[in-house]
Amino acid sequence: MGAMDKFAEIIDWYPKGMSKEERHLVFKIDWLVLSFSCIAFFTKNLDVSALTNAYYAGMGDDLHLDGNKLQFATSMYYVGYAIFQIPSNIVLTRLPAEYYLPAFEVMWGLFTLGTAFIKNYKQLLVMRFFVGFTATACWVGNAHIVNSWYTRQELGKRNAIYGCVYPLGAMFAGYLQSAAYKNLNGAHGMEGWRWLFIVCAIITIPCALIGVFFCPNVPDRCHSRYLTEREKQLAVERLLKDGFAKTRGIGKSLFKRIFGDWRIYVFFVVGNLYWMTPYPSGLPYGLWLDDQKLANGLDKYSPDMVNNLSTITYAATIVSTMICGFYSDWRKNRWETMLYGGILILICNVILLVWNVPDGAKFFAFIGLGVANGPTNLIVPWLAEFMSHDLEARSASIAIVNVGWVVINCVVPIIAWPIPSAPRFLGGYIWSVVMSVVEIVLLPLPMLLERRELKKGINYAKMIAEESGIVSAGLEEKTKDVDDQSLEEAGQAKNEKSVEVNAIAV
Repeated sequence: MGAMDKFAEIIDWYPKGMSKEERHLVFKIDWLVLSFSCIAFFTKNLDVSALTNAYYAGMGDDLHLDGNKLQFATSMYYVGYAIFQIPSNIVLTRLPAEYYLPAFEVMWGLFTLGTAFIKNYKQLLVMRFFVGFTATACWVGNAHIVNSWYTRQELGKRNAIYGCVYPLGAMFAGYLQSAAYKNLNGAHGMEGWRWLFIVCAIITIPCALIGVFFCPNVPDRCHSRYLTEREKQLAVERLLKDGFAKTRGIGKSLFKRIFGDWRIYVFFVVGNLYWMTPYPSGLPYGLWLDDQKLANGLDKYSPDMVNNLSTITYAATIVSTMICGFYSDWRKNRWETMLYGGILILICNVILLVWNVPDGAKFFAFIGLGVANGPTNLIVPWLAEFMSHDLEARSASIAIVNVGWVVINCVVPIIAWPIPSAPRFLGGYIWSVVMSVVEIVLLPLPMLLERRELKKGINYAKMIAEESGIVSAGLEEKTKDVDDQSLEEAGQAKNEKSVEVNAIAV
């Protein structure tokens, strides 16, 4: 075994016992799937972060973005982002992803470019709406692709890499904005913040071409020139062995397959609570830093200090994301890591609610919420595992849960975090503390409901493997906690459920 293979095994990049052929396949998948997905997500984050960075660099004064106008401009992005998200991910299961996703990347790049030439607040709202509408396909679309190629013991690490792109993009956007402000401000008669949107578009549009050559779609609809026919077959087989079903088609039954299952409701609530409770590590943190600059006699919109201090939070998020991804795969569960993060979220939000604490305690709370952003990336792989029996329903469910987050981001910041109440945000911190408690209480719910299914003999992963003629001893672990009496009842329930699953598939 080579040194790199040995290292990969030590860090559990490749599960122990994986054959050389499968390792070579996973290596290829990593390059194909993660390369385009991460690059596309990175450029999206550049374009999304450009608004906040432009605001700090002079856009706020030039366009008179007083009061809640920045929040409304941000919300317009999310309005566009929410409208097309669910249809987009359903359509993505039918159209070639290698053309569909890059086409939308080109479009949002063009609208980002158009933002550089706006003259007033109304034009800003229009541009942000269309940036959001066209960027819809990016995160949820690539999340669907990433979570369609890997087994349960691989998903945490790969989603961690994909999740790290957000803070990396935000960090890069901050320094890009600072460079544009310093070096391009006034060039050709345009303000530095306008050049920021131009530079972002110049980066985004060419990157879309990468998807045409590298995006492999999903395993059973893969036409990638970089994978042999044997590798494509192996990619499907190893997923079936792990309980991930092939495509079942859309059809009239899709609505029932999604909303007739408790999973979508539980993950909609648990996931969105978890995503929103670290909110203060974003805009509220930046506005508090801005207030600190004023208190120390510094220029209000000088970007350097905000960038440097925010970088600490982003770096903490990146480290936490990677640790949580690896740890959750090693532990073979997601809830444990998320529970640790939920407790940290609650502690940090309580500190900020109290507020009258030393600045060092506030820094700890804001940076701690950045660390707690790490486990939030486990929501999607956790949902993907619970929806492993239905590819189309899984894709739509990822979009539905994310739409909930988008809607919350349109409403909650305006109500709980209005800009005029900065930096105290009393109402916002009360909301965060209450939601943190509710989220911790509800976190065990998916496992409890799954355990109840297993006791009834409903084991979707095992059914998929058996229906495909594949035997997997590993799937027996899913039923290890079921007692002997339950097992006797399980046979009949499993047969009944198999008939139901086959009927749905037809």
